[in-house]
Amino acid sequence: MKSPLTLIALALTLLVGSPAARSAPVVYTGDLNGPADGTDSPGTGKTFVTYDDAAHTLRVQLTFQGLKPQTAGGQPSGTTAAHIHAPTAAALAGTASVATQTPTFSGLPLGVTSGSMDQTLDLTTASSWNASFISSAAGGNGSIATAEANFADYLASGRAYLNLHTTAHGGGEIRAFLVPVPEPAAMVLGPFGAIALLVRRRRR
Repeated sequence: MKSPLTLIALALTLLVGSPAARSAPVVYTGDLNGPADGTDSPGTGKTFVTYDDAAHTLRVQLTFQGLKPQTAGGQPSGTTAAHIHAPTAAALAGTASVATQTPTFSGLPLGVTSGSMDQTLDLTTASSWNASFISSAAGGNGSIATAEANFADYLASGRAYLNLHTTAHGGGEIRAFLVPVPEPAAMVLGPFGAIALLVRRRRR
């Protein structure tokens, strides 16, 4: 029969997990809109960005609709690019240069006012990044690995945003800062509940 301390240690192992578990992918999200990008666009969107530091990948999922249908001159408008920009000087505020793939995410549908994309970037390849983001990493002596490490920090500190550029708004029409998706409370409380249950049973 295992002692209560052994059972508690086992339950804590389930909570903390292995090193691999602790480096599980982190999901960020954001709701895109015009005012966040300083525009009067009626467009909206939703994004989920999943960073996997073990696989060195970045999955970008995006849906959008209702982008401004015409430019100021009355010409049809539509998407021209989408990027993640980083780092802003402060969390959840300001502007920054493009960090990710240029001239746009290759999976983005162009020339449309609504659509979606689901693209996974290999962060170990230069084509997944803006070249200037790599070169500016570590004070101008950067590498792809350093660029990824910096980018992970910018995501975690709320200094990265995703925006959509269009014909109507070449500098960006709708935007959202990326924030972590909260983990379900049950995922945190479950192991603690297991500890209490194991100890209670052992005392009977």
